[in-house]
This record gives sequence, C-alpha cells and structure tokens, in this order.
Amino acid sequence: MRENTVRPEPPLVPFVIQREGEEAAPDNLLLTTIGPGRYRLRYADEDPRDRDLRGVLWARCSFGAVDDLGRPTGRPQWRMMHPLRQRGTMQALRCQVCAERARTPLGFIFLAGPNTVDPDDPTVLTNQPPVCPKHVRTAAEQCPHLTPDPMVFLAQSAPMYGVNGVGYGYGNQGLQVVQRPAGPIPYGHELLPTVLASQMVRRLSAFRLVGLNQLLWELERAA
Repeated sequence: MRENTVRPEPPLVPFVIQREGEEAAPDNLLLTTIGPGRYRLRYADEDPRDRDLRGVLWARCSFGAVDDLGRPTGRPQWRMMHPLRQRGTMQALRCQVCAERARTPLGFIFLAGPNTVDPDDPTVLTNQPPVCPKHVRTAAEQCPHLTPDPMVFLAQSAPMYGVNGVGYGYGNQGLQVVQRPAGPIPYGHELLPTVLASQMVRRLSAFRLVGLNQLLWELERAA
C-alpha cells in the first residue's frame, strides 16, 4: 500500500520578481521635438499606462501567466524586478511580496541589504517596495539582495523621489541610450523628458532603524 506523501509548498515568490518568459517588449521609441534643443521620449503607439503619474515614460515588459488567485507564475528571475509590478507596488505602497496594503500601526517597513543604504546619509533612498508584517521574514529570506537579518527602516513617511532609468538621444546608431545616471533621477530633473524608467524610488524620512526581531516584537505589541 502506497503511503500518502505531503508535498511541501513551493517557496513564496515576491510579487515584484520578474518571471521566466516575461520579456522586454519592442520599444519602438521616438523623440519628439518640444522646443529648441529639447526633446520628449515616447512610444510610436503610446498608451496612457506607459507613463507614471509624474509623466515619466516607462520600459515595457510583458506579463506572464497567472494562477487562480491572479499571482504571477513561471520560474522566478530572482535578481530582476518586473518594472511595472515594482512601479505599481511602490506607487501604492503595497507589499512587494503579496501586493496587499503595507501600512502598519508603526509605519511602513522597508528592508535593505548590507552596505546598500547609509542610514546616516541626509537623503535615504530606496527602490525596494515596502513589506507587510506578514511577509517581513519571507522577504528577508527570499530576496537575494537581503540577508536573514536585514537593515529594517520603520518609516513614518516615504515621499516619492524619482526613478532609476536611462536617458535617450541621437548618436551614431540613431536613437540610442546616451546617458546612464549613476543613481536615481529626481522628479523635476531636466533629463526626465528623455528618460526610460525601470524602477520607482522613494525617499525615507522620519524613520527608525531597528533589528528584525525588535520589529516583530513591536508589531506584536501594536497588534
């Protein structure tokens, strides 16, 4: 008689992770003149959804199949975030793991890996969407940029800052990438009209830096 076996559940993959088969869509990019020496990057078949609420153009990426609960399927590409799922969760401050609301009684929880963020910097920026209390430990264990004991920023405020992206212009090969900024480009920057964005960035303010165990203890007390 065959014994019943219980199959372990597959590890939970964060919602923002790009999946195998989700590829960059044909860009068909154009530059439109908007003034003397000034241009605006656009798609030949642009849709309003191609721009964020600040009017910045975003890289297109296909969406793969989803399961019965609407969650992405396919082999995770662990070191890549799907640009539009990252944008959606960051814009709405939703959990990067489950896409549910991330606000807690203590504020918003943002995680960072070692040596990626300097908490003493006057401007602390992150491209990592927040996490909800339920998935703090999951994110720490599953995300390749983190460690089991990550830096935990408990922020009361996280205003929008800008985007990560590349700047387009005319070169030897026609329309091509001509600028690769070393860091995030703030909203309002003169480069943004010709930028193709791939990640949204927020600025952390009014935050506390706490340990993961300390955070979980405080959340339990606040529940």
